[in-house]
Amino acid sequence: MRDDNDERVDEYSGPLDLPDEHESPNEEDEGGRQFSLTDDVLALLEDGKTYAEAELRFQKSRAGYIGNRFKGALAFGLGAFGVFHLALIAATVGLVIALAPIVGPWGATAIVTLALIAGGVFLLRLLKGRLDDIRDAFEEEDAE
Repeated sequence: MRDDNDERVDEYSGPLDLPDEHESPNEEDEGGRQFSLTDDVLALLEDGKTYAEAELRFQKSRAGYIGNRFKGALAFGLGAFGVFHLALIAATVGLVIALAPIVGPWGATAIVTLALIAGGVFLLRLLKGRLDDIRDAFEEEDAE
């Protein structure tokens, strides 16, 4: 059946022609008082106020939970950083001790120190590149 075939449209009474068996709601409550738009608006405002208070309490409790979890995460992160730092110090000392029989203690110290300085300079150059990208992004916004 196609939609553009409308030869029997006039014969179809459709569901809109059904009689309405529902009466309009009684606009008076049991005490004989009529409800008004003002009552509805006041009830709506009261419900909105209740909702806002509940939402505020929820957000406060959520912020407290996040703050508590953040403190714990920060403590674990600092602990992990400290242990990692100690491991790098141990690796550096071990490298100096391992190289000492080959090139002597002063040579081993110089080699490890120069390698660490070269690694630090490399990381600083990467940092400078990232900071330049950030600076360029802000300069592009200001130019527009």
